[in-house]
Amino acid sequence: MALPRGLPVVDHHCHLSPDGEGVRAAARFQAAGGTHLFLATQNYDRRPLTDLEDYRRQFDTTEKLARQVHESTGVVVYPVLAPYPIDLLEVAPAIGLAAALELHRAALDLAGARVRERRAVALGEVGRPHFPVAPDLQEASREAFRHALSTARDASCPVVVHSEDLDPAGYRGIAEEAGRAGVPLQRIVKHYARQRVAPADAAGVTRSYLARRELVRAVVDDPAPWFLETDFLDDPGRPGAVLDLATVPRRARAIAEESAHGADRLWGPFSESIERVYGWRPAVEDRPVA
Repeated sequence: MALPRGLPVVDHHCHLSPDGEGVRAAARFQAAGGTHLFLATQNYDRRPLTDLEDYRRQFDTTEKLARQVHESTGVVVYPVLAPYPIDLLEVAPAIGLAAALELHRAALDLAGARVRERRAVALGEVGRPHFPVAPDLQEASREAFRHALSTARDASCPVVVHSEDLDPAGYRGIAEEAGRAGVPLQRIVKHYARQRVAPADAAGVTRSYLARRELVRAVVDDPAPWFLETDFLDDPGRPGAVLDLATVPRRARAIAEESAHGADRLWGPFSESIERVYGWRPAVEDRPVA
């Protein structure tokens, strides 16, 4: 079944790598019906990043990948930039925890500057370890997250949060931290949400759900804002992980085929949610009727 005219099909969180499929993966996304990608940066060097120049090169690579994808496929790509939360833990043994935290703050400031320059649309991924760590590392991670929130406030942009799975109390905790920092709650996006969270339990935080078949069916009637994502890693050692990049457009077509008005439900995650969280509606050329 054809999707409605003008409907964007958006993967809210993926990664691409110069050493992976890169543009080829984006072409597969486009061939399946995808139109827009939110591209989160990652550590392309696969080693601890020890100075700000490392992050400058990393962010440059993400922006270059975004341009290459758009020029080659027509897919619109929105870069999302930040030092990965675990970077702080990985570099601390080499340069010391205080220096690692200072570097993390500086990298967040660099990402925020690129948002203000309209070279990126959000800070991400930021947050905290999703596994137990020593108390001093936990406190440093909390401080880094607080700095990320203040940076996002000053840049007037959304924050894509990496964390453990959250229950209602966890969502309330994130919302309270955002409130103290002055970041609007709908601009806090919990990435890699693996189970439906009732809107009343999310404390105003936006969920970005993994586009697994049953989870999509469970959330598709929820009011905006919420997103779908693959968290595609583009790792040659783990092909197709977490979900293949063509998954979101395939899920969109499946929803459209379920009923005469099934496709109407897709405007929520693909258009209305982006407007409410980011401030614009993604444009797409009219699709053919058949």
